[in-house]
Amino acid sequence: MRQFILEKNPDKKGIIVLGGKDYRYLFQVLRVKAGDMVSVRLPDGELKNSTVAKIDDKQKKITLQLCADTEQNITRGVQASEIELSAEAGVEYWLLQFIPKPQKLEQIIRQATECGVKRIVPVIGEYSEKSSVSSLMGPKKERLSRIIKEARQQSGSPVDTVVEEAVTLEKAVDLWKQAGNDSSEDEAVGFVLSERNDGDGNIRKILAGKKELKRICIVCGCEGGISPQEVDFLIKKGLFYPIHFSVNILRCETAALYGIAAVQSTFSIKDDV
Repeated sequence: MRQFILEKNPDKKGIIVLGGKDYRYLFQVLRVKAGDMVSVRLPDGELKNSTVAKIDDKQKKITLQLCADTEQNITRGVQASEIELSAEAGVEYWLLQFIPKPQKLEQIIRQATECGVKRIVPVIGEYSEKSSVSSLMGPKKERLSRIIKEARQQSGSPVDTVVEEAVTLEKAVDLWKQAGNDSSEDEAVGFVLSERNDGDGNIRKILAGKKELKRICIVCGCEGGISPQEVDFLIKKGLFYPIHFSVNILRCETAALYGIAAVQSTFSIKDDV
């Protein structure tokens, strides 16, 4: 665990009392002990260190106390504070994901969260199964929130990832455009992952023409991909470029991660080539 995500602020004395699932996670899974240091992410996004002040096994409560910054922590390897410093400032990543089967969507959301994607929009597409769409209603939303929290805690991501309500492709495009109403064309760009060889896949060339990027969107299909009509719709709406990777046919959960990684990697080196 790189950090622990807090859902409410500490009290005025910096005290945090955790119970329920949070208690079980810290005590039974991570096996924290009194005196251990834990990095906590506050609701406003600030990262702070805390001390495990008390463990009450009878009442199933753990008390944390915010403290001065220190390098001592129960986290092994790279700390969340180090990830914070290396995060790409000011660039917001979106994923428009055509809805696949529930288990695959959960994996995609987990991986996208670890990669620092800000907004994930489940898209009801031509190839999306009705049962998969209906599974996003009700208790499923709470489960997705838990998946995001666990992924952020494990990865140390400073990005507060959000999963939007399932929408049609037209509505998803509207959401993308509305988020950048005051932006110029150089500040946002979208990529459509296409099985057809209808794009040259030269992400570097496309990004090179965008000097003030603030938002990048990746569109990924479900099982069966994205229909030709849907790809054409995205292209005609503007700001979306089809890209085709010269690799084997990828599962949708692999394609989403592959696409995000390819775009992020290219963006991080675009000014050096």
